[in-house]
Amino acid sequence: MARSKTDGPRRKDGVWDPLKDNKADKRAAAGLPKTPQTESPTYRLAYADDDFLSREELRPLRLQLELTKAEMVLTERGIKSTVVLFGGARIPAPGQTAWAAHNDVQRSSLQEASVYYEEARRFAGLCGHHSAKFSHQEYVVVTGGGPGVMEAGNRGAMEAGAPSIGLNIMLPHEQAPNRFVTPELSFNFHYFAIRKMHFMMRAKAVAVFPGGFGTLDEMFEALTLIQTKRMERIPLILFGEAFWRGIINFDKLAEFGTIAPSDLDLISFVETADQAWKIMMDFYGA
Repeated sequence: MARSKTDGPRRKDGVWDPLKDNKADKRAAAGLPKTPQTESPTYRLAYADDDFLSREELRPLRLQLELTKAEMVLTERGIKSTVVLFGGARIPAPGQTAWAAHNDVQRSSLQEASVYYEEARRFAGLCGHHSAKFSHQEYVVVTGGGPGVMEAGNRGAMEAGAPSIGLNIMLPHEQAPNRFVTPELSFNFHYFAIRKMHFMMRAKAVAVFPGGFGTLDEMFEALTLIQTKRMERIPLILFGEAFWRGIINFDKLAEFGTIAPSDLDLISFVETADQAWKIMMDFYGA
């Protein structure tokens, strides 16, 4: 009896695919007899050869893989938009010790900054509750996945019954994802550039809390993209006006002429989660 045109192998999306499954070949290769030939690195399937994929010449491919993996997962999950939280890994939760302080002055400053942990937690909670109206496909909280403010963001979303994303990165310290990130949305990166792309690709708002070099880098990346119209304007909200004006003289940049006075309007300063939430909802007419 002739086979039906609809019989046979199909991909998960229902598309006909008569080619041999690469996973099956990978399993078959692992079961081959152990000989000098099969044990040679040259005999490994290229896509199953970690040493080959880690070669310096394949950096462009690894960049593409890091971009593609997270994008595929987020698309399959149906996540359409995010709210990004940036902030310091060293800011403790209220009552916790500032683990990275090097002296009493730093320890005192970081302990006082625990107020931002709570505001990040509250703000993420507001996002999580709002996201439920969209089946958790819009306004999904995304953080760097680490401790401090990042933990607070993922924690607030989880407490609101919402999923949240963690975009972690390999670092000498702080690289383990916090326990509040949705496990299926916990990613790990080697390249800062690709990680920052994923922060911006679905962003409907960016909330920035006090932090260090990494937080500044992330903030200026977002601000530059908006200023140069490489992305749509979205709310860019800085928590803690005294902190930010103390380390960056935004007005001086405009006075000197290196930015336009109107560029200052791209930034909003707030102290509380409620103030930030109002800015975001006013912007989107919600």
